[in-house]
Amino acid sequence: MNTSLKENIKNAVLKARETTPLAPSVTNTVTVNFVANAQLACGGSAAMVYLPDEGECVANIGGAVYLNMGTLLPIYEETIPRTCKTLHALKKNWVLDPVALGIGSLRTKLVSDMKNYPPTIIRGNASEIIAVAKLWGLALSTSTGPVGVDSVDSVASAEQAAVTLARFINGAVAVSGEKDLVTDGKIMVYSEGGSHFMEKITGAGCSLGGVCAVYAAVTDPFTAALTATQIYNLAGRRAQEISKAPASFQMNFLDNLYLATAEDVANNPFTVKEAN
Repeated sequence: MNTSLKENIKNAVLKARETTPLAPSVTNTVTVNFVANAQLACGGSAAMVYLPDEGECVANIGGAVYLNMGTLLPIYEETIPRTCKTLHALKKNWVLDPVALGIGSLRTKLVSDMKNYPPTIIRGNASEIIAVAKLWGLALSTSTGPVGVDSVDSVASAEQAAVTLARFINGAVAVSGEKDLVTDGKIMVYSEGGSHFMEKITGAGCSLGGVCAVYAAVTDPFTAALTATQIYNLAGRRAQEISKAPASFQMNFLDNLYLATAEDVANNPFTVKEAN
């Protein structure tokens, strides 16, 4: 199984760099620049929009789309549903990052309604993944909820929620933490690496969602989420080795996303378990 996963990862990295897929985003205004730069570094093409008609437009022309629920604007009450519905009608891959779910009524309503036209990839921290599963009535929750954009739960505690969500959306769920979890509802892959500096810069998680969309434009949702997680953990580890502080890490991290070979990404350490 590990061999086939590695081959799929290598193919995804190579295809993205060969084809430069467009992966538009409706994303967090705090991290929009870093999301775009990370997508470009991995071989994709970025387009950042926020108006409703633009969301529908990029849903039509993009290979896959990234929707981030971070710094919501009032107009997103129209933009997000219109974009989601268009993507669902077109049967296109799209990535949801349910940032800080549980804070504010608009955020909760938008994500709640997505159950009717779900994403093919959900990426978040453990608390956010548990919160989506609970909101959609798919799992019970003992989580105390998010603290801003930070998780108060472990990746291990989010395993069942992630597996249940992946089965419901017939796609993939990626949970960020000390060891990142990616699941398609059948297997659980734990990817190793990353850096403690990722907690000291804005956009590490948000940009991962954008890179998931780059790979989702060229491969299936599970391979896309796993490839994005693998290249992030590889680049994070390598960047930390040559960085003294967060600012240099951010620069070195982007460089290492760009420099990572397909072989390197596939061989970043990971373990596989069967999902219950």
